[in-house]
Amino acid sequence: MLKPINRSRARIFLGKKVYRLKRYLQWYLDDKTYAKAKQAEPFPYLLFSHKTPLLRQLKDVDMWLQHNKVINLRIAAKQLNGVIVKPGETFSYWRLIGSTTRRKGYLDGMVLFHGKVQAGVGGGLCQLSNLIYWMTLHTPLTVTERYRHSYDVFPDAGRSQPFGSGATCFYNYLDLQILNGTTEEFQLGIRVTDTHLVGEWRDVRPAMHTYEIYENKHWITREYWGGYVRHNEIYRRVLNLEREIVGDEWVTENHAIMMYEPLLPQGTSSTASPENIVDNTGN
Repeated sequence: MLKPINRSRARIFLGKKVYRLKRYLQWYLDDKTYAKAKQAEPFPYLLFSHKTPLLRQLKDVDMWLQHNKVINLRIAAKQLNGVIVKPGETFSYWRLIGSTTRRKGYLDGMVLFHGKVQAGVGGGLCQLSNLIYWMTLHTPLTVTERYRHSYDVFPDAGRSQPFGSGATCFYNYLDLQILNGTTEEFQLGIRVTDTHLVGEWRDVRPAMHTYEIYENKHWITREYWGGYVRHNEIYRRVLNLEREIVGDEWVTENHAIMMYEPLLPQGTSSTASPENIVDNTGN
């Protein structure tokens, strides 16, 4: 079960220190080999690419936060563009980007804190981790560490991907890590245009498989504390060059506290209908 948790400032401050120290120790003491090599020239074969708009008009969110986010994305993109993940290596989002400080040029952008929008230095980089996670699901690479968003803040409006197909990030302990368990090298490309954040995974050889990501289950529960929690499961189909299905894999499950009413007024696009809301209040 999920429910909103209110923690004191002291608890939050100390928690960040402890979790960050733990992550630093993991980076330097575990037996993983982390990707760090970069190459400006792109690998010859495109595996998958995707782009997301830089600016969106969101309810109760000042646009200056999004304009600052674009600057933050440009800084982080330079750290990731051209990274090569060799066989046996692990891609670590935060190990490559590093801390997001004002000294490096990062500005206050939009961050989500316990379901509320606020300003924070380096805010907006979840758009980048979301993009990389989504692209990776369309490759032979294996996501070994990913954190789902705990809050569903905005209603679906023009959503083109399944709910829960992103990865939240927070320096440095909410990391996105990806293992190359194959025998080939892969290269990540990230760039920021005037309108979009654009990413791609590239290979030294043509792809032998393609992938289709789909939602298998999707339901909403009404919880005893008065709110709603949204759930789903994501799967992917693996197809060969003849477009035949050769695999059907469970990817992940998601659970997020909804920050809006699941049933919208008649005539408005909704995320749920009465038949797929489960009452967990005991009524």
